Amino acid sequence: MSFWRKTERTTLRAEAVEPGRRRFLALGCACCAAVALPALPAGAAVPPAVQRHLNLAKEAAGNDLGAYLRLGNTALTPPAAPQVDLGPLINQPVPPPGQAFDNLFYVGARWVSAWIIRTSDGLILIDALNNDDEAERVIGAGMRRLGLDPAQIRYLVITHGHGDHYGGAGWVKRVASPKIVASDADWTMMATKLEFDAPEWGRPPQRDVAVRDGDRITLGDTAVEVLVTPGHTRGTISLLFTVRQGGQEHRALLWGGTAFNFGAQPDRIERLQGYIDATARLRDIARQRNVDVFISNHAGYDEAITKLAAMPSAGRNPFVIGADTTVRALTVMHECARATMEAWKA
Repeated sequence: MSFWRKTERTTLRAEAVEPGRRRFLALGCACCAAVALPALPAGAAVPPAVQRHLNLAKEAAGNDLGAYLRLGNTALTPPAAPQVDLGPLINQPVPPPGQAFDNLFYVGARWVSAWIIRTSDGLILIDALNNDDEAERVIGAGMRRLGLDPAQIRYLVITHGHGDHYGGAGWVKRVASPKIVASDADWTMMATKLEFDAPEWGRPPQRDVAVRDGDRITLGDTAVEVLVTPGHTRGTISLLFTVRQGGQEHRALLWGGTAFNFGAQPDRIERLQGYIDATARLRDIARQRNVDVFISNHAGYDEAITKLAAMPSAGRNPFVIGADTTVRALTVMHECARATMEAWKA
């Protein structure tokens, strides 16, 4: 088990937040709400510059990527934190776990995803759900159902510092004592001042391994490349790695933070520009490296649960969408972000 570069551990923790304030802060977490928003309103009167980018997003979405068009709703309303009730989202029925590839497994909830990469020297868990109880009920039970041992988790990668992705880290730490990976920016946020919080979320883990753009997490026969894709948080990370099915290999990209949840933040323009730049950059990477699998940490975007259910009868792996479709998905996200930029700067 190796990592390209490590930082020293610290004992910093997030500030204590009273339950009432946690509820207030949670209202801003649009990653909690975006997948529940309606599709783009028909006939809405919007400025021409905004509409131009929304039209480009719609064109790129075609008939198969409509879930990402919901991002465009942010361009149609004033910058604000959406009102979110986490309870119904968290308490949805748990979907069955599933195997997407020989070395990639879904062990997430219906709302928030958790993925396992299996290597020759243990397991890499991507995200930990909302709290320890949910992590045990969903991740732990799902892993055992798939024949995976939670004690073999060697790395927990936190894609960004919101509680629906780090909240169950305490359970993971107890059962496996893995190295916990996040970006430096989001470790700082989790240790000092949380952007969003909620009573339903577990406490952030202690700072462990901080990664930068281009770092690689290596475990056994597997290397996961870290790509910093800011916007959703200042330090959101996306992951590029190889998945295998039989004798075939595919390049997979997991996008680490999708929604424009920062409209109420004073740095929203800077962060949105970061998102625009990141989607453009990763679109180029997808073309250059033939990234033909594009997944998310919220199943409402990549439709992972639906794809897993279809696999036994699909005749082909529905997760393999082709590099052109990966590029189109990133284009939808990019154009929705540019539409939102036009609206926010108006």
